[in-house]
Amino acid sequence: MPLHWPEKVLIREVGPRDGLQNEAAFVPTAVKVQLLAALAGAGVKAIEATSFVHPRAVPQLRDAEAVMEGLDRLFMRGNDGVKSPAAPVISALTGNMRGLERAVRAGVKEVVAVVSASEAHNRANMHMSVEASLRQVREMGAAAAAGGVRLRGAVATAFGCPYQGDIAPGLVAGVVEGMLQAGVDEITLADTAGLGNPRQVYDLVTLLASCYPRVTWALHFHDNRGLALANCVTGLQAGVRILEGSVAGLGGCPFIPGAAGNAATEDLVYMLHRMGIDTGIDLDALAGCAGLLEEHLGRKICRNRV
Repeated sequence: MPLHWPEKVLIREVGPRDGLQNEAAFVPTAVKVQLLAALAGAGVKAIEATSFVHPRAVPQLRDAEAVMEGLDRLFMRGNDGVKSPAAPVISALTGNMRGLERAVRAGVKEVVAVVSASEAHNRANMHMSVEASLRQVREMGAAAAAGGVRLRGAVATAFGCPYQGDIAPGLVAGVVEGMLQAGVDEITLADTAGLGNPRQVYDLVTLLASCYPRVTWALHFHDNRGLALANCVTGLQAGVRILEGSVAGLGGCPFIPGAAGNAATEDLVYMLHRMGIDTGIDLDALAGCAGLLEEHLGRKICRNRV
């Protein structure tokens, strides 16, 4: 049976949020805004810029409002309030209603709510049960709709959990059902601990897509065992057209000790371009973004690439 490849794929850059959140030393707000500007300049069309969670939970992102203020200045044209045509879609993670309210006040127009398929991970990450998280997401959905804000969903540990082990597809579907009740129409399946494999990815995505055909699916892989790119390719074959990556492969999960970083956006873009799949991203400019991070983090994080 012949393989069918898409002409285009949307890459959502999550480095400014998921990539930086594991960095112990605080990255100044001005540097974060500089990184976001460089990513936009490289042609990245969607960026998860920050997280509106309690500063004690993720100290690195305690400047979420200031980052959004910097982005407003960056992408505004004159005083007419019209965004630049080159401005990417900016989203932010919100952990609860208070975070959503902060995000709305800061001018965020797209927020993402995360619920784990694993009960154990959700309690470690959100300090509540999966059921309680989904009730909260429904409240967030109503508030987001009233405020003209788009709510996306993300299912963490969709492909395995270091605390709970294998995750049955029914657990993932249960979270998806709850998010649909909140009005969510795009859901990211996240391999938070890097435990997924290509066959598992294909089987889960095709199952969920057949059950929920109106949902737009995205994939988010960590590279714990070197399978992130292989999982992305399998996801494309299953029909997914949105992939998430982190510049220079930074990232991890603060609540999973030793978790590897995300799929490196440069590797993902390089692979897709070599396959003849358009991303709209300038690979050389994207490599410059990784270099910018190296300069400010004070260590080498980029691998040699052809």
